[in-house]
Order: sequence, then structure tokens, then C-alpha cells
Amino acid sequence: MSEYVLELKGITKIFPGVKALNNVQFQLLPGEVHALMGENGAGKSTFIKVITGVHKAEEGEIFLDGEKVDFKGPKDAQEAGIAAVYQHPTSYPDLTVAENIFMGHEIVKNHMIQWGAMNAEANKLLQKLDADFDAKAEMGTLSVAQQQMVEIAKAISTNARIIILDEPTASLTRAESEKLYKLVDQLKEDGVSIIFISHRFEDMYRLASRVTVFRDSQYIGTYPVDGITNADLIKAMVGREITTMYPKPKVEIGDEVLRIEHFSMPGYFKDVSFNVRAGEILGMTGLVGAGRTEVVEAVCGITQVEEGKVYLNREEIHIRKPIDAMKKGIILLPEDRQKEGLIMSWGLGRNVTLPIMGKYAKRGLNDNKKEREVSRDLLESVDTKAVDIFQPASSLSGGNQQKVVVAKALGQEMKVVIMDEPTKGVDVGAKAEIYAIMGDLAKQGYAIILISSEMPEILGMADRIFVMCNGRKTGELMREEATQEIILDLSMEKASGKEAR
Repeated sequence: MSEYVLELKGITKIFPGVKALNNVQFQLLPGEVHALMGENGAGKSTFIKVITGVHKAEEGEIFLDGEKVDFKGPKDAQEAGIAAVYQHPTSYPDLTVAENIFMGHEIVKNHMIQWGAMNAEANKLLQKLDADFDAKAEMGTLSVAQQQMVEIAKAISTNARIIILDEPTASLTRAESEKLYKLVDQLKEDGVSIIFISHRFEDMYRLASRVTVFRDSQYIGTYPVDGITNADLIKAMVGREITTMYPKPKVEIGDEVLRIEHFSMPGYFKDVSFNVRAGEILGMTGLVGAGRTEVVEAVCGITQVEEGKVYLNREEIHIRKPIDAMKKGIILLPEDRQKEGLIMSWGLGRNVTLPIMGKYAKRGLNDNKKEREVSRDLLESVDTKAVDIFQPASSLSGGNQQKVVVAKALGQEMKVVIMDEPTKGVDVGAKAEIYAIMGDLAKQGYAIILISSEMPEILGMADRIFVMCNGRKTGELMREEATQEIILDLSMEKASGKEAR
């Protein structure tokens, strides 16, 4: 009997022209939470799909409890007790929670689906997970955190003894993440072994006893969590030392560029005022739902405020729609880069030049040669790692997708750059590169607004910090006086006990 519940040896997976996994190994102990970390493109997703039977490796062996197994497909892996919960829940939004949980393994008697029994069993699972919703709720009405809970309930319903959690905290608030941590602790106590994939060090330290690192499709090493430093872990992941995680340059702050006065939108935010100057990085933070994104969307004309004024270079301007903001030089890099920042099926070059395509038109015809030259230069300026400008955006890692969004902004006439959660779902190496780009933009004199839920990011990059809670400003701090404790306290303050109405 092996000491490992799951063991992989010499796994190699080859796609046309690409070796996605190269002789990697992995061992999972019974009842262990084992973190798997690495940059985007390191091979983690392919590895999951090999374990779950989606892909078949060209080389290597898989062992369960010391016995060699050969999965022909996902059904084999599921029957062996392996389940995966992906970062983006693979659910059916128009079906109920119970229907999603038992999809593919419904409770059937006399050739009839037993709806009552399925709802009752689903509610038992939800109760065990301390869920605050019912089995008959429609999946599409649930939050991301609740949908992930349903996916975990689905895994438990198949009697999974190995559960793979792929970036489960990427879209969660701090409170939701803590709830997930407790859920993982409970699964561990029940004897379930868990592979926890994450870019966040706090996830690893909170949950895992060991961490395995992949880099460039290869196995780098397995380390005890309490025996490896952040610096050593980063070096293992990226292959080099990142001496300054937050490369904040010294910039002489210039004149005011943008000023917002008394912005109000009933139900979202109330009486919000702030300004940002040339060369300054203004950090906007607060808990998810504080109203930060809603405020900058209103600044950019995506929504309309009930009252408030916008001043650009001390002159009042009126922005009715996003094109007005872009023409004035106010550029928003949205939080959801895949849905709002890029057309995923398009090539990188066409994505970059989309807002400025009119510049390369002659007599109604596009100057494709000039457009390609401009897009190639812009993509190179932010060091985008891609085969060519025709490669679809969907094929890139999260960090490189974010660079394409930045390149698109650089092609426009900019005065104010608003970055909404620019490093969300991005690995540590790409984060450092995005911070360097941000610092370079500040050095060029652009006024930058950085919206982030990650306090180390805010503390590391912002010159001034603007804190919101329940749609209201609760504090403003200079870089040198800010601490995580002060920011968290302001983020949870109830703004005189009133919400934005």
C-alpha cells in the first residue's frame, strides 16, 4: 500500500508544436492540502486535465493508492473519486442548484428522475457546507462564491476523495475567501485530499502543508510550506529573483489633471469627491461592493450620475458616453478584461488598434500594413509574450492579456489611465511586469487611478490612497501614513452608519 493517495511520475503531454508538460511529477498524501503554484502557462491547467482524464499523457504513469490507473476519459476519473472545481464555474445557469449538483449522476428509480430525493439530498449537502441558499434556487442567480460552493457540493455528491480547486479565491472577497478556507479545513477533516491551485501566497500559507512548483511545463520542486521563504518561492516560480515586487519610481507630482466633485448615483455611491495629478498614482480601495468600480464607470460615461461634476485640467467637462471620455483622454482598463477589455476571438493586433482604427483608413479602406506596424510596436512596448499579432487573445495567459489591454490604451491620446484590478488572476512574475508598466506611465506624466482589493498592491504602488465603504468615502491617506490595519478599518467603516442612497 503506497503512502500516497495519488502519485504521478514522468508525465509528458504534447500538443502540436508544444510540450505542455515535460516529465513532471506529483505526490498527494491522504487528507493533505497540497498547493500547486507557477506562472500562467507553467502547465498547471494541463496537469489538472491529465489527472481528471480530459487529456491523456504521451508518457508517464498515474497511481491511486499505489495501483497504476489508466483513465480513458473524465468518467473514469470521477468513478475513481477525483473531481475538479475550476476557477470559472462550469454550471448551467438556467437550471436549479440540485440539477447542477446531480448533472450526469441523477437519482433515478424505475427510469424516472427522483426530483424530491435529489432536492432533499442537495439540501443536505448545502447544509453541510453552511450554504445560505436552497437547492431549488436557479444557478444563474447565485454569486461566484455560491456557485463555487455548488461545484464543491457536486464533487462531494460523487463521493470524491480527491478534489482539485483551481484558483477558487481569484474572484472572492476577503470574507468569502475565509469561508472557503473553513470549508477546505472541513473537507480535510473528513479525509478528503485537496490539490489547491492559486497565485495567492495567503491561500498557500493558510491551507497547505506542502507546495509544488511548475515552471515552463517542468517540475521544479516540492517544498514544506513552513520551510520556504516568499523570495525562494518566487524564484522557483519565475526562474529569477524579483528584488522589488513593487517597483514604484520616484516621480515629481505635477498639476491636477482630473477632479471629481460630489458624484452621486442612488443605490451605488453618494457625494464622492477626489482628484488625481500628473505623475500620481491614486489608489482606490475598499471591500468588494464598496462602489469603486461604479464611480469610475460613471466618470467614463458608462453610467450616468444623478449629480456631480467632472473637471479635466481645471475645466468642467461633460461626459455622456464612453467615447466622450476616450476623446478627452480618460481611459479605463476594465476589471473583466475578457468580457470588457478584449474581443477574445480576435488577433492581438486588431484588438490593440480597435479604438484607433479610423487613423489608418484611406478613402474608406483600412491601411492594414500601417495598422500592423503600430500594433506590433505597442505590443512590444509592454513586452507581450506572443507568437505574432495574429494570435487570438484567448490563447494568452492572464498576464499577457492584461498587457494587450494596456497596449490598446497606449495607442490612444491619454491623460488619465484608470486601472481596475489590473493584476486580478495574474501570476507573480506578470504582476511585477504590470507594476513596472504602471510606474513607467507615471514617469511619463499620466495621472493614474489604481483600483485594487489587494492591500499590499495599494501600499506598494499608490502615492495617495482613497478608501470607500458602502458607496461613500471613508478616508484618504498619504503613502507614508498608510498601513493595512488603517485601510481595513476604513474599509469596514459604515460611513456614519449610512449607505449610499
